[in-house]
Amino acid sequence: MAAEPQPKALTRKPLLLNKVEGSQEVVNMAAIVPKEDGVISVSEDRTVRVWLKRDSGQYWPSIYHAMPSHQSRVIMILFVLEMEWVLSTGQDKHFTWHCSESGQRLGGYRTSAGACGLQFDVETRHVFVGDHSGQVTILKLEQESCSLVTTFKGHTGGVTALCWDPIQRVLFSGSSDHSIIMWDIGGRKGTAIELQGHNDKVQSLSYAHHTRQLISCGADGGIVVWNMDVERQETPEWLDSDSCQKCDQPFFWNFKQMWDSKKIGLRQHHCRKCGKAVCGKCSSKRSSIPLMGFEFEVRVCDSCHESITDEERAPTATFHDSKHNIVHVHFDATRGWLLTSGTDKVIKLWDMTPVVS
Repeated sequence: MAAEPQPKALTRKPLLLNKVEGSQEVVNMAAIVPKEDGVISVSEDRTVRVWLKRDSGQYWPSIYHAMPSHQSRVIMILFVLEMEWVLSTGQDKHFTWHCSESGQRLGGYRTSAGACGLQFDVETRHVFVGDHSGQVTILKLEQESCSLVTTFKGHTGGVTALCWDPIQRVLFSGSSDHSIIMWDIGGRKGTAIELQGHNDKVQSLSYAHHTRQLISCGADGGIVVWNMDVERQETPEWLDSDSCQKCDQPFFWNFKQMWDSKKIGLRQHHCRKCGKAVCGKCSSKRSSIPLMGFEFEVRVCDSCHESITDEERAPTATFHDSKHNIVHVHFDATRGWLLTSGTDKVIKLWDMTPVVS
């Protein structure tokens, strides 16, 4: 299948500040050291390294610590300063939390599949866990117990990343199905808005609260900056029908109508704007629908294509190439820096102020 065409990026783009190289294995997680020219990285070889910028301008490891062997790989770790908790998920299908002062294990919960997305809301003590089955689990944590609040699923692939906006009460989930879903947790419950801007699985998400911009990075090397300060539309559910809802031609499984009308059945498609089941002839046009999250051109029925204005086709995201398969990102809003770590064992620091503003 041919790759979807990329929208044209705007002339403004991130500036590559530096590269950090030297890890023996892929860097699974990394973070910018607050108020310092430094980076902390955790690698596949189970090492933690602290890289500080030298007078030469290069980053060199100042601390190198080998972690003890684990039964299975730890995917995500969060430190909650307000609660003095360390939250973690892993491939062993377990979510656990520990006391950061004593190291004591406080509790755990077994997920339906290996978990690889983790976010926490300090105000309500809700934790969000995304797993490989495509499900997101919401738990309410107490000091030494937890209770299941709900689970929801909207992705056709596994959840690979989560990002929480505590101000708007919105959860973003990225997936191996190349999409991002924005879940309205605290407002209009049940609203789910889809964002399509990657040609490969979404690997990591970060959010700039002060500008209401979402940063997504993927295995395609793309860095996409989404403007979330616009009124977006929820994508419609696909309707079921035995015949085209525009011309009434039967679909190929509708044997009775094919026999009665003496017509060969057609393949079923769906318009991304109205959700109606249509044949290829009645949906021959393509269009981007940015306010519905479709930055790429997608299939729409002919009548919807005529109704979409040029203003509605205006992009709501910018696209940039990191030139490496991104595994993890960390955004430092105070300086406007973005850290990306890739499967090429390289950490890159970007100045995002030209596009995140």
